[in-house]
This record gives sequence, C-alpha cells and structure tokens, in this order.
Amino acid sequence: MSFQPLSALSRVLASVDAPRNLRALYALLAGFCLAGLLLASAQSAVARGDTLLSAVWLGLALAVAFFGVNTTGLLLMDQARGLPIRDPQDALADALRSAHRVLLTLLACLALAAAGVAVLAGLLWATRWPWVGAPLMAVVLPVGVLLLGGLAFIIVVLVGPLAGPAVWAGQRSSGVLAFLRRRLRHGLPETALLMAAVYLLVALTTAAVSFVVVTGGKLLAGLAILGAGIELPARQLLAGLTGLGPRSLSANGVALEGGNLGQAALIGGGVVFALALVLPTLVWLRGCCAVYLALTEDD
Repeated sequence: MSFQPLSALSRVLASVDAPRNLRALYALLAGFCLAGLLLASAQSAVARGDTLLSAVWLGLALAVAFFGVNTTGLLLMDQARGLPIRDPQDALADALRSAHRVLLTLLACLALAAAGVAVLAGLLWATRWPWVGAPLMAVVLPVGVLLLGGLAFIIVVLVGPLAGPAVWAGQRSSGVLAFLRRRLRHGLPETALLMAAVYLLVALTTAAVSFVVVTGGKLLAGLAILGAGIELPARQLLAGLTGLGPRSLSANGVALEGGNLGQAALIGGGVVFALALVLPTLVWLRGCCAVYLALTEDD
C-alpha cells in the first residue's frame, strides 16, 4: 500500500487529544515533578560546595525524566494504536525493561554523526597545508555546510522524534536502526512533512497554554492584590508560574515575602508551570507516535 498523505496527516492531527489520556498526563507530570525536586537538591548541593553529591542528584533527575518520558510514551502509543491503555505502574515496568533500546539507538546514530564531523574536522585541518589548502577549502566549505545542516535536520525530524516511538511499538534497537535507515533513504520528505505538522501542533498548543497562564496570572494578581488586599508583590505572586522557586527568586534579587503565604503562592504557581510544560510535551509525544504509525502502516 502506498503512502497516503491525507490519511497520515489526519492521524497526526488527532494528536491534539493527548491530554485526554489522564494516565499519560499523570505519568509525565509525576516524572517532571520528581525530576524537578531532584534538580532542586542538586542546586542545593552546589550551593554547599558538594560537587559530587550535586552530580549524583543531577544524574538521578535525568534518569527520572528519561524513564518518565518513556513511560508516558508507552501509554500514548497504546492510545494511538487504539489499544486498551495499560496502568501507569505496568508502563513504568515496561519502560525500565525497554528504554535502554532508545539510548542504544540514539548513541549509535550520534556515533555515526560524530564520525562524519570528525572527517570534516580533519579536512578543515588539512586546509592549512600549502598548495592544496585553498582549493580544498573551496570544496570543504559547501560540503561541510550541507553535511552539518543535513545532520541537524535528520536529528530533528527523524532520529530524535521517531526512535522512541519505534521502541514503544515493540522494536529492538536493530529494528529501529533499520527503520531509520529506510526512512532516510526512501521517505525523508514525507517524514519531514508529518513532523512539521507535529511541531506546528506543539507550537499552537504552547501558544494557547501560554495565553491562558499569562492572562489568568495577571488577572489573578490584580484580583489578589487589589481586590482581596493580599500584601504580596505581583512579581513574587507570579514567580511560580514561570518556574521560579525560593532559591531562584533570591538569585534574581527578589526577597521572599509573606511567610507561609508567599511559599504557598510559589507552590501553587509551580503546579501551574508544571501543567503548562506537560501539555505541549504530551501533544509532541503523541504526535511522534502518530507519525511512526502512519509511516509503518504499509508494514
């Protein structure tokens, strides 16, 4: 069966229903919140001068975020395939067993890209030689621009978005690499078109969420300070909406006021910030799953 652009595009546009998957929303929100707490611990360790402990906290934060994304991806792949959505704890167990395939695939692709960059660097170094330097530069410059730009393009529209969904659909690392090679050789334009639609959906979702958060935050600040007489600066009241905590607030030169009320405002704003971050991420992950399924419909 040949590639059907309209059918594939409709499948991708259906990704806007990702926030309806409450199990995926819960998994991603829990993972991001836990990773944020670990990052805060890493910042505290840095402030105390404990570099080793900071590195440990940072590594744990990255691991939690990575497995959280893979857990969410498995739940969204169930939704995209029209299958019963598994429980989050089952998805987490499956992610712990299979997420290493994503890492292996990405490392293999990055190794190939690094080899090409190393060859290019060697050719650039060779342009310092007399006699051959100038003619070599005339060749290396356009080749290098196309090579580096092409690698960046392939990572953004092919490797980065589709390695995870291929694993979540049950592929092993070798199968994922074969899929990526096949799409690179025979289907890169179609893949780029579908991923462009996904990025557009994510941009529109981000714009809508940002409008709601910014507008609602400013109206609430006016209501709280002018209407209810809450004695908190507007900047502090809205700081949590931008992801700032007490330490970050102090680093920006703003003293934490209001005692428990100020702390509660930061916590509440942080919840809104986490939701604003999670919703576009859900749409992106769901869109990547849809693109993978659309591209593998023939199989």
